[in-house]
Amino acid sequence: MKQRIKDSYKRLRATNILSNFLNLSSIQVSNVLLLFITIRIITGDVGIEGFGMIMFAYRFSTLAGTVINYGTGQSGIKDTAFNLTDNLKLSVVFYNTLLIRALIFILFIIGLLMFYWMHIGYYNYILLAAPIVLAEVFNPLCFFIGIEKLRILNIWNLISNIAAVIALLLLIKGPADAVWVNFILGTGNIITYFGLLIYLAVKLKLSFNTPLKTDLLKIGKDNFYLTVNNISANLQQSIIIFALKWNNSGLLGAYTLADRVIGQCRNLLNIVTNAMYPNAVNLYKQSTAMWGVYRKKSKYLFAGVCFAGALVIFVLADFIIYTLSKKHDADAVMILRVMAFVPVISALNVFSMLDMLLKSKNLYIFKIAILLVFVAALVAFTLVTIGNYLLIGGFTIIIECCAWVMYEYVIKKSSINNG
Repeated sequence: MKQRIKDSYKRLRATNILSNFLNLSSIQVSNVLLLFITIRIITGDVGIEGFGMIMFAYRFSTLAGTVINYGTGQSGIKDTAFNLTDNLKLSVVFYNTLLIRALIFILFIIGLLMFYWMHIGYYNYILLAAPIVLAEVFNPLCFFIGIEKLRILNIWNLISNIAAVIALLLLIKGPADAVWVNFILGTGNIITYFGLLIYLAVKLKLSFNTPLKTDLLKIGKDNFYLTVNNISANLQQSIIIFALKWNNSGLLGAYTLADRVIGQCRNLLNIVTNAMYPNAVNLYKQSTAMWGVYRKKSKYLFAGVCFAGALVIFVLADFIIYTLSKKHDADAVMILRVMAFVPVISALNVFSMLDMLLKSKNLYIFKIAILLVFVAALVAFTLVTIGNYLLIGGFTIIIECCAWVMYEYVIKKSSINNG
């Protein structure tokens, strides 16, 4: 009898993982389609150079959004999954998460005012990308993953993407309109995410209680290390773009075009880990040894899949760039071919990160993040100063390899100490 119950539980968990993966994959597929369509629209109307400025502002906004999220995109999944059967605790998690994000967003607005007084030349791009930052306040993804109900999120994400494409087609007509692209995309996300939050509050009957100061301080303390790590992860990809804007704007468009393609591949890996996260929590609670075996098998499997995908991207790089930009750009093709192998190393890193999260190794995550920020800054500005396009294309691989070495060292050291 007990064995039948265990077998039924395993089948249920496997079904939930598959459901999560399929729904999250559907979200990502619609995002990829949006990416391809919007790049064609944007580059066709504003050119690769204009696309570079759009992506510069987008990267700045996603970096700000990472701070505003304050690690709740990760801790929120775990907290929601743990408190799923307790409506009162779930309500606390829901509203505390939203409030901590809103408070940090207020600080971002103050920062925008400071930028205005500094008379930065590209200020309008930063200002009109602010809706992307505000959307992160309302981003409900962690809650939907935690309750393992992603279908409604999938549907509304698809509708939002279709609306965004239509808006871009109607409103973006030339280079002068480039500044409005991020505003359009961000506004669509705000409307969608806010509606989904209302849906969750009603569906789950989440009663509002004024968040306690002690609860907010606890989030501030517990998520600090995660936030620094997330900022570091963002900078590992973005700091080279900031460096190019500083010293080599001519390559900015080509680099960001290739980076957007590879970024979607990395997002697929995040989807895998997010889909597995609730199950990983339960598996780890049952047996750390079982989780260790599962992690190793999974990371090498997905690394192999990513390597096969990298070969395809390497061969079809020119076709991909031409399809997206309507022109053959040798610099973008070369950079894309170098960056094609980034997801292979990322596949190893995402599972290492998941292992450290489950084992609450937040201090180690923090230390590695700090080291990687300094390494990324040093490497980025050194490569841009040298000006070698091949090395610039390999920036992300260099940083991912550094992260891989650090993560594996901590995991093996922890295993030896516990053994």
